Amino acid sequence: MAVIMIIDDDIHINDMLSEVLTGEGYAVKRAYSGTEALLILQQTTPDLILLDLMLPGLSGEELLPQIKDIPVIVLSAKSDRAGKVDMLLGGAADYITKPFDTEELLARIVVQLRRNAPASEKELLTCGSLSLDTDSHTVTCPGGEIRLTRTEYAILKLLMQNKGQVVAKLTILDRISDDTPDCTEDSLKIHVHNLRRKLKAAMGSDCISAVWGIGYMLSDKN
Repeated sequence: MAVIMIIDDDIHINDMLSEVLTGEGYAVKRAYSGTEALLILQQTTPDLILLDLMLPGLSGEELLPQIKDIPVIVLSAKSDRAGKVDMLLGGAADYITKPFDTEELLARIVVQLRRNAPASEKELLTCGSLSLDTDSHTVTCPGGEIRLTRTEYAILKLLMQNKGQVVAKLTILDRISDDTPDCTEDSLKIHVHNLRRKLKAAMGSDCISAVWGIGYMLSDKN
């Protein structure tokens, strides 16, 4: 599970971002000042940082040069071009102006995490005419890209890694828990149902079969 640190003294924005990111399956660390953030960073290393510039104590501009080897997306109400250029040249991986669209922010987060993913985590999985790219987090078939939720993607990835084998429900819940901690045995049925519906609509066949009382299996005959 990727860990994202939010550094913003605006409680409303901090709470909103935390709720959105948690809902997407990310773990969240929070700080409300540059000084507090620096103390936390001495104890833990998040995968990505969302940094506001107007912070009490140590400002975002002062904190940025002290952050090493962690992608930083600056979130700021400052919209002047010179300021953006300074931040990008000063080490920021990206810059988004407040107010921002959460879907755009989530997309930018995915891009940065993808760029910084270890090479060993990147692979292309195939099953019949179905392909899953763990680098770009895309699922495609001859009909084009299949849009999946984060949980659906995690389930399909696990089934593709074990194609032709029955994967127990509890095994699925355990293996995808890092990416989707809110998935339960009851909600798993719903996620699998939605995944099967999307795959069937795109490919014309139901390639996931339920093995009663045990779990699910992905067939490569599609």
